[in-house]
Amino acid sequence: MVKGSKISIIAGLLALMLIVSACSSTTNQPANGNGEQQQGAAPKNQSFELWLGWSATINNDSLVQKYWKEQEPGVEVILEATQGDANTALNLKLNTGGFKDAAIFTHSDVVKNAMKNSNTILSLEQYFEMPDKYPNLAAIPKQYLEALKDEDGHIWSIPTWFDQNPDDPWPGWASVAWMVRTDVLEQVGMTKDDLATLEGVEQYLRKATQLKDESGKPLNGMGFLMDPNDTVGWNDENAVLSAFGVTTGGAGGVIPVEQKNGEFVLLYDDPQYKEAYKWLNKMYREGLIDPEVVTDKKERYKEKNKAGRTALNVGTFWNIDTSVWETLDGPTEPGWYYEPIAFPKIEGVDAIGASQVVNPYPGYDVYINKNSKNLEAILTFFDYSLNPAPEQQQVINEGPAGLYWDWMDAPLGKWKYIDESYSAARNSGDVAQKSTVTPELYMLSSYNNEWYPWWNYGEVDKQGSLKTQQFTKAIGEMGGVRSAHTYDMVTAKAGGLWEKYAPELENLRKEYRAKLIMAKDDAQFEESWTQFTDALEKRAHWSELKQEWQQSYDALVQANGSF
Repeated sequence: MVKGSKISIIAGLLALMLIVSACSSTTNQPANGNGEQQQGAAPKNQSFELWLGWSATINNDSLVQKYWKEQEPGVEVILEATQGDANTALNLKLNTGGFKDAAIFTHSDVVKNAMKNSNTILSLEQYFEMPDKYPNLAAIPKQYLEALKDEDGHIWSIPTWFDQNPDDPWPGWASVAWMVRTDVLEQVGMTKDDLATLEGVEQYLRKATQLKDESGKPLNGMGFLMDPNDTVGWNDENAVLSAFGVTTGGAGGVIPVEQKNGEFVLLYDDPQYKEAYKWLNKMYREGLIDPEVVTDKKERYKEKNKAGRTALNVGTFWNIDTSVWETLDGPTEPGWYYEPIAFPKIEGVDAIGASQVVNPYPGYDVYINKNSKNLEAILTFFDYSLNPAPEQQQVINEGPAGLYWDWMDAPLGKWKYIDESYSAARNSGDVAQKSTVTPELYMLSSYNNEWYPWWNYGEVDKQGSLKTQQFTKAIGEMGGVRSAHTYDMVTAKAGGLWEKYAPELENLRKEYRAKLIMAKDDAQFEESWTQFTDALEKRAHWSELKQEWQQSYDALVQANGSF
């Protein structure tokens, strides 16, 4: 997903890297029995096979691979994809001699342990300490490398697809927000500044529900989708919970968690969780929430948004359906007027909760067969792919600037495709055609917050399509995105309580959210809340789950440290 640059400085640097690489190509040959590399002559052929730990349509004559081979870094990369389940395929491969040269899999302790236990892979820690020969491998943030070390100090993979700046991470496609219709806001005589507080939002909803839409029906105030297929970390109510200071995002852990006043607070124990639903219940009872919110299906919800039936939406803007603005070239339909607003300030809430937890740590690992005869080619290629230039993911994905795409204004600005035949195949929607131009292996590189290609794609048919990029940028800066910590990554222990009771925990969340929102008065709300907390204990064994969570967290810190 990232980009490239055609300015002479970067071109010069890349050329210099090639010269340095060529001049220092004293090559490491296959490992000896101790996993140490034997020194020898440079390889005759800069080529290696890369096994992908996922299914893909492969065409090893793609234009991008041809560039790698013939231009930079001067390495032929021959791809092989996985068929079927990745873990099954991995075990089969390792039990039948292993892969030939290198393999890339999504980051996983299961994969790492299988690779290490196979005794077929090379330990790589020395290659991250050679800045003269592999400057980009040496530039990988040390905290990532430390996290990869085993108890003996060995690193068994080259990490890829990590954030170059872990303290200022790229927020990803942040989308959980409060989205207001600015045309309705104008009609009621208010501005976005008036919505800075929860009281201001309530005032807006009361005024908006007095208006009528184009069909003559009263506007719905607040809308959100209660999708029966959503999850604890991905649902529209999380926009409200976040405003109330509740962290709802995670980084692969079993439950959203936040550290408050030195203690871990798991989602349902946060007192603000109750307060958020109490406010939603208040809005529902006042008629300021769409009365069909509990029963609406996804398509019906989208239809209402397209028709302009709703004054304000909370949740992910993907559920609104971005086509309501992306298909427009101007203010011709209600969808044009959607804009995100800052999360409203709430008394007693110092900071909004994280609705998106960004894991800057490596997403993929490259393993190398200790008997590979192409070690130098592998290291040369990944030193190239991990160049920390902001646009390098674009370079890996699409080639360098000036070849098939180029900048529209200045480097690290807008870009567009400049090769018509490349663009036609790339954007055809046909995976076979796409594979003739690019293997789309952005994950061989890294990324940062300075520039992201698909926020800066400049050639669009409709002006509305630029809004999604603008929205996600704005939302990512509102405070609801943070970097992951160790406690965000506590996973279910095999055969443990979380594995057993997590489905029931989800059932309870979905069952009681409707009861809490639709309670007819305060007494019924409190009754439903008591029933919910009782059910957490009796049906989902909440206290036992928390104990196991703490044990798993402690074990994770013991094994990998905390961050």
